[in-house]
Order: sequence, then structure tokens, then C-alpha cells
Amino acid sequence: MNEQCEVYVSSPDRRAWLGLLVVLGPVLLVAMDGSVLFLAMAKVSEALSPTADQALWILDVYGFAVGSLLIAFGNLGDRYGRLRLLMAGAAVFGVASAGAAFAPGPELLIAFRALMGVAGATLLPSALAVLSELFTDPRRRTRAIGVFAATFAAGFAIGPVVGGQLLNTFWWGSVFLINLPVVALFLLLAPVLLREVRATRTGRVDVLSVLLSAGGILSTVHATKHAATEGLTVTALATGLAGAATLTWFVRRQLHLEQPLIDFRLFRDRVFTIAAVTGLLPLAAWSATAYLGGVYLQSVLGLTVLDAALVALPGAAVLTVTCVVTPSAVARIGTRAALVTCHFLITAGMLLLLATTVSDGIGWYVTSTVVAGVGYGISFSVVADTAVAAAPAERVGAAAAIAETSNEIGNALGIALLGSLAALVFRIQGPDAAGTLTETLHVPGLAATTVTEAKSAFVTGLHAAAAVAAALHAALGSFSLRHLPKARGGTP
Repeated sequence: MNEQCEVYVSSPDRRAWLGLLVVLGPVLLVAMDGSVLFLAMAKVSEALSPTADQALWILDVYGFAVGSLLIAFGNLGDRYGRLRLLMAGAAVFGVASAGAAFAPGPELLIAFRALMGVAGATLLPSALAVLSELFTDPRRRTRAIGVFAATFAAGFAIGPVVGGQLLNTFWWGSVFLINLPVVALFLLLAPVLLREVRATRTGRVDVLSVLLSAGGILSTVHATKHAATEGLTVTALATGLAGAATLTWFVRRQLHLEQPLIDFRLFRDRVFTIAAVTGLLPLAAWSATAYLGGVYLQSVLGLTVLDAALVALPGAAVLTVTCVVTPSAVARIGTRAALVTCHFLITAGMLLLLATTVSDGIGWYVTSTVVAGVGYGISFSVVADTAVAAAPAERVGAAAAIAETSNEIGNALGIALLGSLAALVFRIQGPDAAGTLTETLHVPGLAATTVTEAKSAFVTGLHAAAAVAAALHAALGSFSLRHLPKARGGTP
């Protein structure tokens, strides 16, 4: 009997599924930390008093760091070993999380969030590669990757809820300290259950491309934020032009490299382009409205952080369930129908936010997150498969990397661009008492009319961001309806 149990425990199949559980820990953390601050920012603002510009950087520098370095670290893992990079990334992620939890000011919090993003960029591609080694059977590998994708999407969805629950009892730094036990458990079990993975053929990482992509994105976004919060100054204009020129240089360089960081030739395929943009836009809409919605629920409607987390729960639950059931639904209705449906559902969800007011909006907010949540769940589930299916066999790895990167960049761009739009509206229509709603509400001696004016300006900014997101999704949904080819089964 003992011998039978020993054989069962040490069987390759059992080891593979235990390895999957170990890998899912860091995956869940990377996803959650992209959204865990959405409900926590009100508390962070109270404690650290960041400017409007700093508040946006606290939220999105993590996503920019992950998205900018994802492909580069994928290449490094191929050369030096995926498990080795996974272990190093997890350790740095834990150290950076502890630093963020105890950051005494907004500048250090931004720095530690950026370091968390750098570490997070090592985790995702390496975790996926290790999974491919664990599951050699194609069917089981597909199931494992489905669980991986659902976990990643669920992490994004439950991040605000987990943050809200923690803040009901603990201080704002607790949203980062929850990473430490998961990291410690991973570092303990990974060497036992996982094996090293290296590519048989590797090329060098083009360092200049990494610097150009990261520098171009950060410069452009910094200029956008500065213009929204301070006005279109010479500094903002110069920084924006420099960022645009750097990104242009980056794109031109990729077209001439034998092994580019991003293979832009893939975008010649219309289906791939639609899939890549679908990876970006829904995350942009979701992240921006989740962040702005958290401020709306707490600072405008006066909900506690726990009540705000409970209000966000239905949308998070719907998003997670949709991620799980979408693959089987796509097998019946096809990817084309799924992609078109997801964009129009997100459009409808964004438009529902326009009914929120200064005094009433909880019902509209919940309905919006539920309707849009179905669309988000569909998009998260089908983007990678659609992108890979549209790519030639020799470029499948590049296609998967672009799909993953578009998710991370979309998450950060939503807060950066749509958040900046909301900040611009607040600056124009607000009472000019402070740069953000949270700062304004803490100005001593404010008249009731000034408070109402500030809240109204914020709601108008929320509506502007939602309207732009709705318009973009309606346009992409219409484009997909017209240009995606009709086919049966799980293909477009």
C-alpha cells in the first residue's frame, strides 16, 4: 500500500498539476498588483498626499514596467534559464512589495512599484514556459494554459476587492504585504516541483530596443499627464515630441532587426491586428473605470472602503466566471462572434456609467461592471488564441508575446490616458482648490457648494473617460464585424 502511494505521489501527472498550483501563485500576484490599488488610492492619498500626477504614476508605473520589459525578459529567460529567472524575479518582487508597503512618501512608493513591475515582467513569460515543460500532452497543456489565463484574469478582477477588504482592517501598506507569504511559498516549493527550461536556440537581446520602447512610452505618457494636470506647457510639449520620436525610432528599428522585440510584420494580418488591439482596449477601459469608480464610490458617494469592495464584487465575479466558460462557448459560436460581442458589451457597460450622479449611482455602477464584465471576460479569454492562430507557425512565439504585452500596456494606458482625461476635466471644471478630488475634500473650511462643485467635476471627468472608452469599443466592434472572416468552430 505504501509503495502504491509513493508511486501515485511521484507520478509525472501529479507533479505537473502540483507544479501548476505553485506557478499560479506568482501569476495571481502579478495580475492583482496591477489593480489592487484601485480602491486603496483614497487611503494612499490620505496618508502620503501625492499630487495628481504622482497618484497616476503610483497606479500605472507598475503596468508600464511590466509591459515594457515583458518580451525582453522572455528572451533573457530563453538564454539563462526560465526557472532561474522565475526564482530571481519572485525574490525581487517580494523585496519590492515590502519596500512599497512601508514607503514614507509618494516618490519612494512610485520607485518600489516600478521595481515590482520589473520583477513582474520576469514572472509571466517564464511561468508560461515552465508550464509548457510540465505538460507535454497537448490536451493537458491546453487545459493548464486555460487555467493560467483564467487565474491571470481573475487576479485583475479580484485585486480591487482584496485591497478593499484588507483596508477595512489594516493600513494601506497591507495590500503589498500579502504578496510576501505567496512569494516565500513559491521560493520554497519551486525548486522541488519545477525544472529548468531553456530554448535550444537563442538570440541576443537588443538592449537599445528595450531602452527605446520603455523610454518612448514613459516620455509620451509623462507628457500627457503633465498636460492634463498642469496645462500644455513647453516642457510637456517637448517631452511628448521626444517620446513620439523615440517610439518612431523603436518601430523602424524593429522592422530591420532579424530578431526584433516586437515583430511588427505580424500586424499586416488583419485578424492579428484586431486581436492585438482587443488585448489592449478592454484592459484600458477596465483599469481606468475601476480606478475612477473606486474614487467615485468612496469620495463622491461616501462609501467605506469595505462597502466599495462589496459593490465591485459582482462585476469581478462575472468577469472571472466568463473567463472560465468562454472557451467552450467559443467552440460553438466562433471567435468572430465572441470578439464582436465583447466590444459591444463593453460599449454598453461604459454607457451605463453615464447615468451616475453626485448623489446616486451605486445601481448604475454595479450594472455597468456586470455588463462590461462579460465583455472583459470574453476578451481576456480569446485574445491570445486568436493572435496565435492568425500568425505563421514560425512566429507563434512572437504573436503570443505581443498579445500578452498588449494586455499589460492596455492596463497601464487606461489609467494614464483616460485617467489624465478625467484629471483634465476636473482641472477645468473643478473649484481650483487642489489638483485632485481627494486633496480638495481635505482642504479645511470648504463651503458646501465648493464640495458639490468638486464632486460634480469629478463625475463629469468619469463620464468623459467612459464615453471615450465606449466610442473606441463601438468603433472596434464595428470594424471587427465588418473585417473578421466568417468561419465555423473556434476560428475567426
